[in-house]
Amino acid sequence: MKPLTSLLVLVFFASPAMAAVGAARPLPDPQHYRLCLAASSNNPAAALVDAEGWIRSGGGVPAQHCAALALVGLKRYAEAGARLDKVAADRDVPDASFRSALSDQAGNAWLLAGDGAKAVHSFTAALALSAGDADLYADLARAQAMRKNWQEVDLDLNAALQMMPRRADLLVLRASARRALKRYVEARADIEAALKIHPGDGGALVERGLLRRQLGDLGGARRDFQAALKTGAAAEAQENLEQLKP
Repeated sequence: MKPLTSLLVLVFFASPAMAAVGAARPLPDPQHYRLCLAASSNNPAAALVDAEGWIRSGGGVPAQHCAALALVGLKRYAEAGARLDKVAADRDVPDASFRSALSDQAGNAWLLAGDGAKAVHSFTAALALSAGDADLYADLARAQAMRKNWQEVDLDLNAALQMMPRRADLLVLRASARRALKRYVEARADIEAALKIHPGDGGALVERGLLRRQLGDLGGARRDFQAALKTGAAAEAQENLEQLKP
């Protein structure tokens, strides 16, 4: 989740002091917000209790935002996504970049919840406010991949890679989309480009193994999966090795 404390302080904090999590005396709202955000990671249950109380006493958007991030910390991702979408649409949020970041956070919460359709909606809303953000295109591509909308994945990653051409992870994701679209030559080119940027990259090795398996090169696929066993993609590599016939 993107850190938004400084921006929120600039936009919102002109209200009276509120009590912070565990504080012995009232603190200014910016400090309350910072403490609540810290607690949303370190002690999300306490942060949620604090944020809900703050909402009831007029904490507005800052309190709602903290409550949503506390729900993320509690792994209540769908509730968090719904709250973040609601905050992003709040008329009390005048700053477009902050609203975009809130929608991006909502999209990531929906991804964690496994709801690709709602993630696409949130990321699209974020991009409407920040069209030049390569990371948002990458996030939208991941949401489209969850829905297996491979043509959309390819288009979104084209946009992201125009701005960030050396992102090996995005090249691997685009290779996966192109493999699904049976654009095998382009998929292989993306994988080789990713491996040139990061030799031995586990994700690229697994994707090359999947491409080789799809093209009938089972020996090559096995070699790639075996090489990926020594990387952070070991679990996926092992799963794919087990699916290969002896």
